[in-house]
Amino acid sequence: MTIALTCGNAVTEVVVSGGIYLRWHGSARGGPERGLGDEGDGVRGVREPGGEGGRERAVQRTAGPPAPAAASGDPEAARRRAERRAERITAGATELEQRLADLLRAGLAGAEQTGGGPWEETAARMVDAQAPGLASRVRELAAIPSSGPGWPVRLLEECALLHLLDRGWLHRERLPGPLAATVRSRVGLSTAADGPPVRDHWLVLAQYDTADARLTTRRVWLYGAETHRTVLLLSYGAAGRSPELALPVGLALEAEVSAYPDTGRRRVALGRRFAPPEPTPARPRGVTTSRAAVRYGEALRDDPWLESVPVVLDRVVPVPDGDGWQLADADGDTALPLARTTGGQPGLWRLVALSGGAPVTVFGECGHRGFAPLTAWPAGPGTAVPLC
Repeated sequence: MTIALTCGNAVTEVVVSGGIYLRWHGSARGGPERGLGDEGDGVRGVREPGGEGGRERAVQRTAGPPAPAAASGDPEAARRRAERRAERITAGATELEQRLADLLRAGLAGAEQTGGGPWEETAARMVDAQAPGLASRVRELAAIPSSGPGWPVRLLEECALLHLLDRGWLHRERLPGPLAATVRSRVGLSTAADGPPVRDHWLVLAQYDTADARLTTRRVWLYGAETHRTVLLLSYGAAGRSPELALPVGLALEAEVSAYPDTGRRRVALGRRFAPPEPTPARPRGVTTSRAAVRYGEALRDDPWLESVPVVLDRVVPVPDGDGWQLADADGDTALPLARTTGGQPGLWRLVALSGGAPVTVFGECGHRGFAPLTAWPAGPGTAVPLC
């Protein structure tokens, strides 16, 4: 099935047939056309390591919210519960499809007059359908009409992505396994880490918290010195409380991690730790700004709802660009704009001071809103400098 949506100079096309594909032209987000396929997101409280001397120390396996229910002693009962929840989500997704169709039939202009009330009501119905991922995306739609010039294009884009997620759920049995797992995760179904344990010396690239009225989420990015994989741990705490997991940026720990079954398998759970975090001279491998943009585009083939990918930029210089900033390749003629949320933040000025006009290495998240710098290293010897 192919659906084409237009708004001004924007064209959004959604195709669902065995796989899913999305593209647009004239996007207010900027950047190349988006499609559906690099390398995504889970940790709960860590038990204090035990043992003494050189003995290995264990850490509790971790998972993202909401935590999967404890394994039932009755597999048949567990299967029936899963089927009932899937039916509720299907009913919610079907209702949401009708809501999106009504919006487009009436015209996007009406969204500005109606305010966020109808969207909040729809989000509440998605919560009732046990689809928290859909509810979260619906709430984001409510804020778009008041987000400034160009909001109709942004609303159209987000509606298309939400429609794509709906259709992915309703036709999940026709999707490849990894993509179906990504759809289940985006809808809000919890899964357990099922990948084999991978032992490595993991460099802590960055750590930062985000919060809403209900939850504080801590993101910890790790880089494997031997596997050269960049993986993400998530830890959660109640609103107003810091999550338990804390790993100092710039240190490395020898540990095992296990991947979750989403596309890219970047989200991991922390397993056994064999030594406490310790200083290391190791640095992650970097790429050019053009390669970073390509990496994000490639990741979108597998997960069209992906906001960003982790990227290390090598030998870049922060330079002003009109009202914003960009990271320019020291050895080329390409650059990546910094996300607008970076402007005016203390981390930006730390980055500029660290560089002093010289190339630096920067780790951050590269997505449709630009590059969000999280950690930087000087050109010469020196420790990691957190920017968030």
